[in-house]
Amino acid sequence: MLTFIPTPIGNPQDITIRALREFEKAELFLCEDTRQTKHLLSLLAERFDMDYPDAKFVSFNEHNGAQRLEEYGSELIQKRVVYVSDAGMPVISDPGQRLVAYCQEQNIDYDVLPGASAVTTAYAASGFEEGKFLFYAFLPHKGKERSSALQEALENGYNTVLYEAPHRLLRLLEEITAVDCERELFLAKELTKRYQRYYRGSAASLLEILQEGTVKGEWVVVIRGKKSEAKSLAFSEVMTLDMPPKIKAKLLAQLSERSVKSWYEELVGK
Repeated sequence: MLTFIPTPIGNPQDITIRALREFEKAELFLCEDTRQTKHLLSLLAERFDMDYPDAKFVSFNEHNGAQRLEEYGSELIQKRVVYVSDAGMPVISDPGQRLVAYCQEQNIDYDVLPGASAVTTAYAASGFEEGKFLFYAFLPHKGKERSSALQEALENGYNTVLYEAPHRLLRLLEEITAVDCERELFLAKELTKRYQRYYRGSAASLLEILQEGTVKGEWVVVIRGKKSEAKSLAFSEVMTLDMPPKIKAKLLAQLSERSVKSWYEELVGK
């Protein structure tokens, strides 16, 4: 049985009781980084009275995943196996995706525990009211691939969540500013950790602020979705049309997230 277990994204107190119990019973750990996992388990054993597991620790990453499946594939059935990434929810933008696919192909039982995620934590903190967002993880580091991916993130029409390394954060803000200096952003630094900070404002204003400060630490960037100008124009045009309320309500519902009934009641009440 393979269990995917989320680990804290910063504060160790965010670990769940269920995760602690699963750690104690594990016989084999597949880890993005064995040193990171062992350090976390030592911390949990010290602070939360968890029994340190008598288990084997094996690295499992994008470079050795295929080899590890050949070596330990049978143990996913025979033993209590745990997979953990360095921090946060496993499988989301990490090598655990290969393990899930393998279990599905081989009809091996697996379970995924719920837990901390920088993506949802940052988006909840952003205050952006739309309930829809896209997650792009890390953009390519350079070249046309980076430019193309960033352009897509800026133009897709949805709020978009990115991860960014501290040494590339200012560059990202410069790139966004060059395209759309007024684009609204939300930045979350070092989530759940001692020096956690939130920033919200235009790309240009945040670039100016952070050029004078420190950008050390891990960052999550939420880009406010660009409003469709064509859609806004069509919306305003429909509002001025002289037509029966039922027909107008249907058109307005297609151009917004409100229901036909809601629009009809508003139009009739005017």
